[in-house]
Amino acid sequence: MHGILELTGPENSLTVFGVRFVGLNLITGKKVLFSIIFVAAVVLIGRALHWIVRRGAPSESARTAFWTRQGISIAVTGLTIVGLLSIWFNNPTQLTTAVGLFTAGLAFALQQVVLALAGYFVILRGKTFNVGDRITMGGVRGDVMSLNFLQTVIMEMGEPPAVQSADPAMWVEARQYTGRIVSISNAKIFDQPVYNFTRDFPYIWEEMHIPISYTSDWRKAEQIVLESVERHTIKTSELSEPALRELERRYFIRRGEIKPTIYIRLTDNWIEMAARFVVEDHGIRDTKNRISRDILEGLGREKIGIASGTYEVVGMPPLKVEIENRNGSPNPAET
Repeated sequence: MHGILELTGPENSLTVFGVRFVGLNLITGKKVLFSIIFVAAVVLIGRALHWIVRRGAPSESARTAFWTRQGISIAVTGLTIVGLLSIWFNNPTQLTTAVGLFTAGLAFALQQVVLALAGYFVILRGKTFNVGDRITMGGVRGDVMSLNFLQTVIMEMGEPPAVQSADPAMWVEARQYTGRIVSISNAKIFDQPVYNFTRDFPYIWEEMHIPISYTSDWRKAEQIVLESVERHTIKTSELSEPALRELERRYFIRRGEIKPTIYIRLTDNWIEMAARFVVEDHGIRDTKNRISRDILEGLGREKIGIASGTYEVVGMPPLKVEIENRNGSPNPAET
């Protein structure tokens, strides 16, 4: 290899066939070797810590494990950056110049990446959501599966019929999983609202609308609807009371009504009963299914029908029909 690869000069620069490569010398080689060893060691330590968290954290402390993993990722990344800078820059002036040029180029060429990275730290600092939270972000509704430096991964769920026309289109007409896993840039938090269904208060208010005809006993119908709702949500109401008090204490908001309530509205066609109640953020469709079945059975026992937009024709005036003969002259007929 002598004469082909040589280390020449006071800095032991690499020379190939007599051609000297600028910046490639013995010192640079050592720095590359140290960098590889350092990065590999840090990555192994990070993976070992993640493995310990996954193995040691019980299922009920998923939020604690989430924040622990985020802390490990940040610490590993920060240690890697500091270590590489220490290996390659031993002159503060060179370091300042290099960081300035790198930052300017990064901000210009990778604007969306920088925004996504900034969004990651905003999510962590502001506790916008945790893993497992049910959110709407970037137009996607679902449960947060994971969060990394650039993207949030969501298990998508469907939309209620009232918002089926929303974009993107849904084929699941309820708040249940569609099976699609969606990755969303963290930059979305800067230009679109993030709706969190579970943060601080893991319950939501839900409504069901039942139309009753004017000829029915609406007081009895109201009693049946209220008893059906209470029967299936009384435990949720009891559990949500302490959570709501804590929410009031922390954010100074006016409390909402926890007890199931029936609101009545008069329309041109029927009496509309709106049942308002509190349910857990998951399993809403099952709860409404049980309530609906209970209401149907109760109304059926009392012979109370649910009003609809159908119409009954009870009479028609006489109609005069003219039938044209073959010779073209009209032949009046009446039916």
